[in-house]
Amino acid sequence: MADRSPVLRIITSAARESLKPLGLARRERSRLWIDDHAWWLGVVEFTPSRTLGSGLYVGAMWLWHDVDHLAFHVDAVRTGPESFRTEDQFTPLARELGRQAAANVTELRERFPALSDVARYLTSRPVRRGFLWDSFDAGIAAALTGDPAAARDHFERVLREDPLAPWMVQAQEKAQELHGIAPDRDAVTAWVTRAVGSCRSKLGLDPMTLAIS
Repeated sequence: MADRSPVLRIITSAARESLKPLGLARRERSRLWIDDHAWWLGVVEFTPSRTLGSGLYVGAMWLWHDVDHLAFHVDAVRTGPESFRTEDQFTPLARELGRQAAANVTELRERFPALSDVARYLTSRPVRRGFLWDSFDAGIAAALTGDPAAARDHFERVLREDPLAPWMVQAQEKAQELHGIAPDRDAVTAWVTRAVGSCRSKLGLDPMTLAIS
């Protein structure tokens, strides 16, 4: 059943006011907005709440994961939810969520202006046992920036995890392949370019010429 409450309309208006000037695009008729950087996305979601209203979730997604859904691989902020009681009460709250979203999108852009900044961030995070994707992402970033020793170290951590689910087996198969080509930066770049192109296609994003640097 369609949402007949005014919440989506108010949230959409607030998001347009704050996010469109930054170049973000709304995902169809959803609460999701995208900041497209070719090989990574800033993702903004005005999250629905159990009661009428909205929260806010902003983060970054690395498109080398090659999946068919939006994901948050780096969280920037989680806010709310703000409850809806009346339009007059909720409208300023929605505008504030929009302003917060814009501020966090700007923060992500400033944190990750280039691949080298992404690599420094990913490889400097503390190692967390059981967080397989942390090491997977750090391995890719290190290989892309010409540090095969660090890349292999991170991929080996992925391979040491117990594969308790099919997705973990698939991740380890990719990590094994990347471990083998880690010293060949061109080969890693080609692998990532294919994965990103496939992911963009699955997400319905326009094809882009990737400049992974």
